[in-house]
Amino acid sequence: MSEPGDGDIFDLEQLKRLIELMEEHDLGEVELENAGRRVRLQRGGVAPLSAPAPLVAAAPAVAATESAAEPDHIVYIRSPMVGSFYSKPNPDSPSYVKIGDHVDPETTVCMVEAMKNFIPIPADVRGEIVAVLVEDGDPVDHDKPLFKVDTSR
Repeated sequence: MSEPGDGDIFDLEQLKRLIELMEEHDLGEVELENAGRRVRLQRGGVAPLSAPAPLVAAAPAVAATESAAEPDHIVYIRSPMVGSFYSKPNPDSPSYVKIGDHVDPETTVCMVEAMKNFIPIPADVRGEIVAVLVEDGDPVDHDKPLFKVDTSR
């Protein structure tokens, strides 16, 4: 572990503060990673520290919105965190993307709000949006599919 007060998210005081913030903002879960170490905080307790995540991700689990028989050129843009999904920067603006739009890896496709912070989510892939899998304002979990993209288009 680190020295108390050095800002390391794995310091006991930092973990306690994160738990307080979770309660204050009514969050059920927060997952953090720092220097290859991960911690997941869930209301009611702290999950044990896990081994460093692999650099190459394994094939994702098949979710209810996904079919195991999807062709290789169909990929999913997933939520990198727990939060609330927002399809547009504000209620009066158009959506970042819609079905039929072409995206590049740098294209912002949505925002996820976590603890009053609005995080822009890039596509990280090149292709055409063929499905939007969540509704504006819906809560999302880490790794939840948000968009279905055809990379052959």
